[in-house]
Amino acid sequence: MNTILLRVTAESVERAVSFRSIMVVASIVLLCGTSTWSNEKLETEAAITDNDRDHWSFRALERPGLPMIRANDWVRNSIDDFVLEKLDAKQITPQAEADRVTLIRRLYFDLLGLPPSLDAVDAFVADRRPDAYEHLVEQLLTSHHYGEHWAQHWLDLARFAETDGFEHDKVREDAWKYRDWVIDALNADMPYDRFITLQLAADEVAPNDEQHASATSFCLAGPDMPDINSQDERRHNVLNELTATVGGVLLGLQVGCAQCHDHKYDPLSQADFYRMRAIFEPALQVKKDESLSVLKLKMGYVPVSHLMLRGDWQRPGPEVHAAVPRIADLSNEAPILSQGNTAAGRRVAFASWLTAAENPLTARVMANRVWQYHFGNGLSHTPSDFGIVGDEPTHPELLDWLASELVESGWSLKRLHRLIVTSATYRQAGGNRSREASDEPRTPPSSDESGYLARDPSNLWLSRFPRRRLSGESIRDAMFAASDTLNAEIHGPGVMPPLPDELVKSLRKNQWKASGREVDHYRRSIYLFARRNLRYPIFEVFDRPDANATCSQRSRSTTAPQSLLLLNSTFSLDAAQRLAGSVLATHDAVDEHSVREVFRRVLSRPPSPRSSELLKALSRAE
Repeated sequence: MNTILLRVTAESVERAVSFRSIMVVASIVLLCGTSTWSNEKLETEAAITDNDRDHWSFRALERPGLPMIRANDWVRNSIDDFVLEKLDAKQITPQAEADRVTLIRRLYFDLLGLPPSLDAVDAFVADRRPDAYEHLVEQLLTSHHYGEHWAQHWLDLARFAETDGFEHDKVREDAWKYRDWVIDALNADMPYDRFITLQLAADEVAPNDEQHASATSFCLAGPDMPDINSQDERRHNVLNELTATVGGVLLGLQVGCAQCHDHKYDPLSQADFYRMRAIFEPALQVKKDESLSVLKLKMGYVPVSHLMLRGDWQRPGPEVHAAVPRIADLSNEAPILSQGNTAAGRRVAFASWLTAAENPLTARVMANRVWQYHFGNGLSHTPSDFGIVGDEPTHPELLDWLASELVESGWSLKRLHRLIVTSATYRQAGGNRSREASDEPRTPPSSDESGYLARDPSNLWLSRFPRRRLSGESIRDAMFAASDTLNAEIHGPGVMPPLPDELVKSLRKNQWKASGREVDHYRRSIYLFARRNLRYPIFEVFDRPDANATCSQRSRSTTAPQSLLLLNSTFSLDAAQRLAGSVLATHDAVDEHSVREVFRRVLSRPPSPRSSELLKALSRAE
């Protein structure tokens, strides 16, 4: 029976003077009844059972064989075998390949976060080599813009910002160095296992390498209150947030739910949480009024770790030793990572365990994330919750095959991207036949046009390429790229473009001062200063997370402020004026030719006859 920490006596119940009071008492008892620990000792935890391990995400990762499918010219690589097997079972015919203009725009925005130039579109449309598409993929994967775009996905997970948050939102002077480190690591195709290891333990595995000095900022990038009165409370909060983030991002488990009590659904005990937290405790020191930066061991400092009763920083309970979550350790021995009188090596050992071949979660979680960023949803639609209440993958064998490929390729993320974007599944048309025509004739509609919509209305089985909305960062970058205004400088501290006065007045004095160099106002969005208490307007309306918690999938809202900002803001007016000026620099008037160039710069296609007439009429009215 669970130990109940709150003693409810008959006398206390008799003193309840209303039904509401009794309900409050009952609720507290039920909540406290989930605790399995007493103040005196760590009681026996519930064992990890074979039934626990039978959950899809906790099973050993094994490379599945390719499914037996009918001969089909549509298939381009092994991904398509898995997808076509599901489509055949549903009697759905996949879509034919999208036209070339659609494909190049899809690839550019997906891999670089930028639109293709007119020259790039024309060259690809004219390139009739059988492997022209594959050559384009290689070109984009080697572009430095690749790292700038894909770094933002990781920074969302890392809850990256350049300030502390809360009331004072103090600037973290060197936070931008971590952002640049992520960009460079992705551009260099750093193996994912090393990418993880350096972010957990660079101070130990590469102590004298300045290139990786900022990597462990991943662990401490979350919000913080340096000025809080109790630094013990601050340290407790940071450690709990760090542990929950590492569990969610790297293991896809909501371990943070176990900081106050055993997890309600998953086989994660409160002791599991605090044992995992103990891995990081020796490397975290806090000092009042100083922002956190990187993890660093303090020589001779070996803290004693405790389970904190009910998650209360003032109630240390039984002593615990650093160890990995038992459910993710297939040996069922939960190896202890803190042996002897030393604090060194815990995080290195943890990183080694994370990327070991027998770990069932790490590769699955990352393969699912990469798929999600390409298709809008992962094969499992809960990318940071692979637990009991998370969504099972629609294509479990495909997920395991991709995870196995990731490991066997030496943890190369670029190779995983290459596999996905060269598949026929990725190259499908979107299935929307109502779009205006482009220069290149479209593939005739499939004979199964109504069938795929009826049998796969939510596109669970990938019968077509999903329609996806651009992020706020890509929208902004594309608006300036269309007028050749986007500043391609790389690296450095975050820059601050001008903001409306009403927004600046909502901040403390000098918290947003527009950068002195005007060209900085047109840097790529990844380099804009990331203030935790104020997101840049176009990023906020298009659902950029606030960086107060790890974000595995951005929300997809449709709101009036999105349209209002794009139509009426000073930012949009500036972008439009720059585009108009750039076009009119090579055209004498607003005519059919200039209208065509505007369309092609923005949408990579010419206007339809109806759009062209509408715009010419508008120009005459002006």
